[in-house]
Amino acid sequence: MNIFQDANRKQIANRRRTDWMLHILFVVATSIGVLALCALIVDILIDGIGRLQPDLFTNFPSRKADGSGMKSALVGSIYMLLIMAPIAFVFGVGAAIYLEEYAKKGRITRIIQLNISTLAGVPSIVYGILGLTLFVRLLSLDRSLIAGALTMTLLVLPIIIVSAQEAIRAVPKSRRDASFALGATKWQTVSRSVMPAAMPGVLTGVILAMSRAIGETAPLVMIGALTYVAFLPNGLKDSFTVIPIQVYNWLSKPQLEFKELAASGIIVLLALLLLMNFSAILLRNKYQKNL
Repeated sequence: MNIFQDANRKQIANRRRTDWMLHILFVVATSIGVLALCALIVDILIDGIGRLQPDLFTNFPSRKADGSGMKSALVGSIYMLLIMAPIAFVFGVGAAIYLEEYAKKGRITRIIQLNISTLAGVPSIVYGILGLTLFVRLLSLDRSLIAGALTMTLLVLPIIIVSAQEAIRAVPKSRRDASFALGATKWQTVSRSVMPAAMPGVLTGVILAMSRAIGETAPLVMIGALTYVAFLPNGLKDSFTVIPIQVYNWLSKPQLEFKELAASGIIVLLALLLLMNFSAILLRNKYQKNL
């Protein structure tokens, strides 16, 4: 009996030692990541905080750092989001509703689902190549605002579909059964019972997908978006630029002043991303309270 008790105590002690070692490993890994992020943010703030003046938002890019701003890039980013968001929402959430509520669960559905999940992890440069082929060359949209917005829509669509599917899947089946028991049709059940319950998760996914799009550069560089634009786009087929491309342009210049402008551009981009993530949290909490 004592032999078994000693063996159990030894086994428990080994498990606790392994658990403690893994705990320390996770804490160290997390600390390294957080410290690296903090060091990066502090370095950017030191370099760019002095350039956060009104001129940065009201001036167009210039070859002289003193008078250079990011007005065209900021407006281009906002225009692109305004075009991309409704298109991505309609097609992304529509596809998620179809796959979860209407499509028959079979081999074809599983293949489509597998492809969507795979596309969500494809590098963004691939979407740039697709956008270049489809929108710029085939549809002759050139390096226009609408070509950039449609390319970025392709980028975020798989993310929106997957997140919307997860949100719809999380709605309890009893909610659907109760709706059908009251005589509601399929569409009435989906639109008035399922989607209101799933909307916090759907909106969170959409806003986080928009956050990813606003920070992407590779797809837009691939379709030929300009790095120097000293005007505002007046139509969908006008040339445009966005904040990440403007930052890239400033970083490519050797003068120290442009490095500081790039740091200030990164601060603005970070502020926009934080604002969008904060909006996602507010919307989720608001809709959850209304349920």
